[in-house]
Amino acid sequence: MKSYIKRTGILGAFLLTFASCETILEEYNPSGLTAETVFTTPEGFETLVNAAYSYQRWWYGKEEGYNIAETGTDIWTSGAGEVYRDLTQYLNLQGNNGALTNLWRELYAAVNLCNGGINRINKAGLSATLRPVREGELRFLRAFYYWHIVETWGDVHLSTEETNGIVATANRTPVDKFYALIFEDLKFAVANLPATQAQYGRATKGAAQAFLARMYLTRGMNKEALEMSQAVISSNTYKLEANYADLWKMTNLKNKEVIYAIDYSTNLAINDLANSTSNPYGHGRGSNNGHLLFLMKYDDRPGMIRDVTNGRPFNRYMPTQFLLDLYSDNDARYEGSFMEVWFANSTSRPAGMAIGDTAVVCTRKEVSDAFEKTRKYQTYDRSKIYNANGLVKDNLRYPTLSKFMDATRPSLNEAQSARDVFVIRLAEVYLIAAEAQMKLGDTKAAADLVNIVRTRAAKAGKTAAMQITPAQVTLDFILDERARELAGEQIRWFDLKRTGKLLERIKAYAPDNAINLQEHHVARPIPQTQLDAVTNKTEFAQNKGYQ
Repeated sequence: MKSYIKRTGILGAFLLTFASCETILEEYNPSGLTAETVFTTPEGFETLVNAAYSYQRWWYGKEEGYNIAETGTDIWTSGAGEVYRDLTQYLNLQGNNGALTNLWRELYAAVNLCNGGINRINKAGLSATLRPVREGELRFLRAFYYWHIVETWGDVHLSTEETNGIVATANRTPVDKFYALIFEDLKFAVANLPATQAQYGRATKGAAQAFLARMYLTRGMNKEALEMSQAVISSNTYKLEANYADLWKMTNLKNKEVIYAIDYSTNLAINDLANSTSNPYGHGRGSNNGHLLFLMKYDDRPGMIRDVTNGRPFNRYMPTQFLLDLYSDNDARYEGSFMEVWFANSTSRPAGMAIGDTAVVCTRKEVSDAFEKTRKYQTYDRSKIYNANGLVKDNLRYPTLSKFMDATRPSLNEAQSARDVFVIRLAEVYLIAAEAQMKLGDTKAAADLVNIVRTRAAKAGKTAAMQITPAQVTLDFILDERARELAGEQIRWFDLKRTGKLLERIKAYAPDNAINLQEHHVARPIPQTQLDAVTNKTEFAQNKGYQ
């Protein structure tokens, strides 16, 4: 969405999330306008809908969202620059975690705005044609935000009413009731959203269907998940990119495989970076930051300096040895997802090394000492990065996830990227359908669906070698396939939780993350600021296992 309003002015007056009194007092309304005067006109209501979309940016493409949705799983562990090690390695995870606190606040603010819009839409003066579309968008977004809430924290607060004024109590709503509302909202969205929208980034019928298929799968409604995913596939609206690596080119972000995306503008000034004048409630880092987070520390190696092409290495997350081993040599997704070679770019280089020569190699494979001695470049091979048991030995140098890198940034230290974030792609829908077919007992149909994804992933001449048989289709295989296809795309923690595999697979494949892992970590702690703010502390207490 390129047009939206931020949490200031009239929106600041309208939004009142579950929050501490301190947060409430920070809201201000310098314009003097109110929701009653603004959101009763078509133009004003458009600002509400646009604002409802903007809250997705607090999760997608942001460090907080990556830590909650992707790390602390079987495929990622902490790099040396990790900030939220309590989320990634479950090290004394409690309600004071900053990422959880921020996203609780923003997700509930988003829900409150959606509630207000849905309940006010009758008085907005919208045309008979536009009204159901805008309501469909708001219901899609409310379901979207509530899914993040309920899967992250469990049976917490649910409301369909707009909050105006200080609310000092919260309810504990069963997870089933969350999903009843999610299904109701998404069915409305499917029935009323158009197949396409003029403005990129708005919800469409296909986006609602794909997300509903994901929700059905989450709740074990496999027949419904299959039917909904097949509806997306058979619509012929979407198409797999021929080359997996092409998905991540900055020149190809708006491609036919993407069903729903968070649209970040190429004009970084109109994204969501906080500033004291126009956007005091914005994000401290703004825009998409995924390009920063997975990069290894390369800019202190001989022959290397930081540049735009190789990115600004925050060194937050590194792959587990297990993730790197998931890709066979026939699978182009490895090279399409990771980089292993850095080329000399510094005026200060080892003797005999020219600019453009290989300066550093970080590889998942073992390289003999004898071969290393014949090279001018530095090599970090398997045994230098990991111990034999998979524990991390070097959390500074490792194969780097390259999907989100952005060489179009205006400067080498620019933290913002205009890269869109892909929330749902057609490849995931094929894998949803495959998982549903497997659970319904048709492993042949499941294998056929997986093989569509694996055919695209095959290197030239390796298509036959990439095909699987029905006997290979198990839940663990599908989770492995989802890791190969979707690594880093802010879905992994939810995949493992919904399949009941979170604890098992962390213990089996991510030894650094398993050290502090406990049963209660299948839900996140409620932010302490929220617990401090409510008066019904007995009814609304911390999630089990947390202090």
